[in-house]
Amino acid sequence: MEVRYICPTAYDSSVYLVNGKILIDAGMNSDLIIKQLEKYIKLTDIELIVLTHCHYDHTAAAAAIAEKSGAKIGIHKADLEGINDEYLSVAVIFGERAPEVRPTITYEEGDKIDIGNGEYLEVIHTPGHSKGSICLYEPVSKSLFSGDTVFPGGGFGRMDFEGSEPEKMASSIEKLTKLDVKALYSGHGAPTDRDGNNQIMASYRMLKMMMGE
Repeated sequence: MEVRYICPTAYDSSVYLVNGKILIDAGMNSDLIIKQLEKYIKLTDIELIVLTHCHYDHTAAAAAIAEKSGAKIGIHKADLEGINDEYLSVAVIFGERAPEVRPTITYEEGDKIDIGNGEYLEVIHTPGHSKGSICLYEPVSKSLFSGDTVFPGGGFGRMDFEGSEPEKMASSIEKLTKLDVKALYSGHGAPTDRDGNNQIMASYRMLKMMMGE
């Protein structure tokens, strides 16, 4: 699996170009992100944009990228409504209107997304940061695209947004501890290509400590 990491500004989510044709999250600044993508591919090579959740910093550029590439857009069914809502998308925090994103594919737990070369991403539903947050696991390279569920260094996503489900976050992260993860590609910050299992376990321990358990 080939992964290109793109993050044009400090406020954009991390954007990952997988196998030259699948985009995981889209960030906010479409002009800058498209310019970065065109260093590696023709924009029309992008077939699918997978959104890890409905928040504005991950989704705002998706419509422009999809329009110029012809790519389909997918999101978990529990976040489909939130993506166009000012509050559930947290667009108001950025002083913006909810993005005009129209996903055409909805995912559920256990779905497999074909990424070419005989590889696939397994959809893991991890509610907490949002109702429809997902992580994506690629078993051959032992890679996890974790959205804003967990971050390297023991971090995890905020649970104080409209639509967050803090009571579900611990079980979501516990689910991730059962995977064999080497590379961790999170929704913010640079990816790490080793020690993914320990990074996830650190996030789980940190959350349990915060919960007083």
